[in-house]
Amino acid sequence: MIEKSVVKRVTMLDVAKQAGVSYQTVSRVINHHPSVAPDTRERVLQVIQALNYRPNKAARSLAARQSRTIAVITYTMAYYGPTQMVVNIERNAREAGYDVIFSNIEPMSGDGIDAAIERLTQWAVDGVLLIAPVASNRYAHLVEEVSDIPLIQIDIAPGATVPSVIVDQHYGSRIITEHLISLGHRQICEISGPLYWFGALARHQGWLQALKDAGLAPTASIEGDWTAEGGYAAALALMDKHRFTALVVGNDQMALGAISALHERGIRVPEDVSVVGFDDIPESAYFLPPLTTIRQDFSELGRKGLDCLVALIQRAGDRGGQHVITPELVVRGSTAPPKP
Repeated sequence: MIEKSVVKRVTMLDVAKQAGVSYQTVSRVINHHPSVAPDTRERVLQVIQALNYRPNKAARSLAARQSRTIAVITYTMAYYGPTQMVVNIERNAREAGYDVIFSNIEPMSGDGIDAAIERLTQWAVDGVLLIAPVASNRYAHLVEEVSDIPLIQIDIAPGATVPSVIVDQHYGSRIITEHLISLGHRQICEISGPLYWFGALARHQGWLQALKDAGLAPTASIEGDWTAEGGYAAALALMDKHRFTALVVGNDQMALGAISALHERGIRVPEDVSVVGFDDIPESAYFLPPLTTIRQDFSELGRKGLDCLVALIQRAGDRGGQHVITPELVVRGSTAPPKP
């Protein structure tokens, strides 16, 4: 009986690693780009021959930018925000005549980033949309490795100078906190999202800014985890140590858990404590009571992200800047003036 051996396919990343260059340098050599130094070109060609690397048609056509295909790379589809971004990007891309390939990565994992890069080398993509909502130097590595491809980043840090599209999370949190202050609330707690997320940090800072502008001190803040279970636990912890009449919650799922915890303790919403969320998920209008929240226009985010990417694809060298989408306050039944 003859045992079959498994032969590992040699990839462009393998060639780059062996030659001590970036994968885009390998791509330039394959596509006869004039910007590669002669000694570097010769070294890469020697490695290609030694490894018996055979670039596929997609990789060879990478420089042509004529595939009508874009790549969407995102972090964790487990949460509402990133999922809605992907859904709306895909819909807008399809309407614009582009096919989409997806990579869902864990930015703390080098393997996930390398796998995403490898997929880009094997497909002839015209551009990349990178949804990068958390702080990680792995993203910087990915951006560097795909620097030859038009790229727009989405949901990154506010104020970034790279081509990007964001929702003004700071503004959204500030106006919803100001709504509570305008109702007469002075003891306002917060359940934030995980503060290593850019959006969660911006929302936390917006809450602080609104209180500061009103001459109020923050009562207390607990860092949550975006889940209803996390919101429930955080609300119980706040009630154990603090008195408050209003609660600013980092997203609608955590707000649902917080309302459940308040109800469990016999605290009525909004008669005893007003509660607000963020995102305006479809279910938020049907909470008991219906949730006051901030609406993010994910459809506009997807459209704007794609528009910016197409502009980069069609106008080489026009790098653009950061485009900011303004969210909207949605007032429902979960907020009311505090009891006299």
